[in-house]
Parts: sequence; structure tokens; C-alpha cells
Amino acid sequence: MNKELEHNFVELLETHQNIIHKVCRLYTNNYDAHNDLFQEITIQLWKAFPKFRGDAKFSTWMYRVGLNTAITLYRKSKRTINTQDFQGVEFKITAQAYDDTEEEQLKVLYKAVHQLNDIEKALVFLYLEDKDYREISETIGISEVNARVKMSRIKTKLKTILNP
Repeated sequence: MNKELEHNFVELLETHQNIIHKVCRLYTNNYDAHNDLFQEITIQLWKAFPKFRGDAKFSTWMYRVGLNTAITLYRKSKRTINTQDFQGVEFKITAQAYDDTEEEQLKVLYKAVHQLNDIEKALVFLYLEDKDYREISETIGISEVNARVKMSRIKTKLKTILNP
């Protein structure tokens, strides 16, 4: 591939790498699995990059490739190996300092989200990323109405999980 294409890819990847880290956090439970998934998503993005037409924003396309890769690997891993709990992982994400309360709330939220199926996780993730239903539907490949209905059901399910 030409150097300009490679340069553009690296620049866009560095700018938007937090998207991949967030997807990895959602679909993995330990540091090694996180790194493996990050690498796999990066490889899939690189393979698909020459075909990226720019019809959607790069970040939307990146979400789609990342989530599809994670879902595919998640489904395969469910047939083979369970991972350990996700603890003490440092990310390359620059984040604001959390107080203990916020950190505990995030742990509870991630624990609840880990009980959802793979498509539900993707919907929650994009919803929490403040994506509108149009962008969520484009990213996941379902209708906007279906995204709304599924999200409504997920909210009810999460309320039941969080407040038994």
C-alpha cells in the first residue's frame, strides 16, 4: 500500500484509538484479552481501510468494524475459554480522575452490562457514547425503530439487574 494511505490510517487510528479501547473494555475481562482484542480490531481496520469510502464518518465506521470484530471474537470465545475478572488495567485513554464513588458506579454498570448479550452491549455502548438512534442503527446494521425498541427493552433489563 502507498505511504499516504498508511499515514492517513495511522493518523486517524491515533486520533480515535479511544473508541477501540472502549470496545475492548466492554467485551473483555482482563489486560491480555484487552490487548489481543485491540490488536485484532486494529488489524481488521487496516485490512478494511482501503475500502473505506467516507460515506459515514470515520469514527462511525470505526465503531462498526470494532464492534463487529469484538462480537465475532466474543461469540467464538463463549464456545471455548472464559476470561478472568477485569481488574487494575491501565489504558492509553486520557481520562479525568475519578472519585471512589464514580469508580464504584462504573464497576456496577460494567458488571451489569457484561450480563447482556453481544448486540445489547453494542447498543448500550453507543447509547452511552451519546450516539443518536440513526447513527446507532447505521453502526449496528439494524433499523432505527429496531434500535429504539431494543434500547427500551435493555433499559428495563438493566433496571432489573441493578435493582433486583
